[in-house]
Amino acid sequence: MSDAILEICVDDAAGLAAAIEGGADRIELCAALSVGGLTPSRGLMALAAGSPVPVYAMIRPRAGDFVFSGREVDIMCVDIEAAREAGLAGVVIGASLSDGSLDREILRRLVDHASGLGLTLHRAFDLVPDFRVATETAIDLGFERILTSGGTPRAVDGLDALGEVIANANGRIAVMPGSGVTAENAHQFIAIGARELHASASVEIVPGEEKLAELGYVTAGMKRTDAARVAGLKAAIAGRR
Repeated sequence: MSDAILEICVDDAAGLAAAIEGGADRIELCAALSVGGLTPSRGLMALAAGSPVPVYAMIRPRAGDFVFSGREVDIMCVDIEAAREAGLAGVVIGASLSDGSLDREILRRLVDHASGLGLTLHRAFDLVPDFRVATETAIDLGFERILTSGGTPRAVDGLDALGEVIANANGRIAVMPGSGVTAENAHQFIAIGARELHASASVEIVPGEEKLAELGYVTAGMKRTDAARVAGLKAAIAGRR
């Protein structure tokens, strides 16, 4: 039986409620999961602050790469402060240089601004040219954990790389596999030493009104967190299925 922690990413109030109902141990709070997650609104942060489990806010001002301008870093600092003022447990951040390596200078500024909050390094990590070097950077900067798929679109396809990152981390920082983690493959991540898992546990939204789809408010492939899937994944991690 595993005591691994299950983190569920959500991007709306319904998803937040479903994650909690399903038994999530921690929440990654976002907007726009369809583009990998952006900074949630202050209103959603305020709602999530009342959750019975820790909530970490994604701090990402736009879709696309993680090479941020000075103005974007200023925005991220304000958003970190919003997460603090809301009473959230932590933030999820990342920043890259043009070659994909971690931008230590920007990350140091963000980490310093988030002093006192929990810190997750997001999947900007998956773009780095050297996982070992990036892991040491994350440890040196004071991150609690690294969210990573092992550099592949689906974490299950990056198992070898994930195993190497976990071994190199050697308990100095948590390595949390994410991207395509399900009840069916969770045991594979536990087997390589992962003690935290990240998932959406979502189902596709069926458009309920044709007019909404025509106007672009509901598009194909949109998903929403499902409490039953969260519960199933939680049970799989615990070895109850």
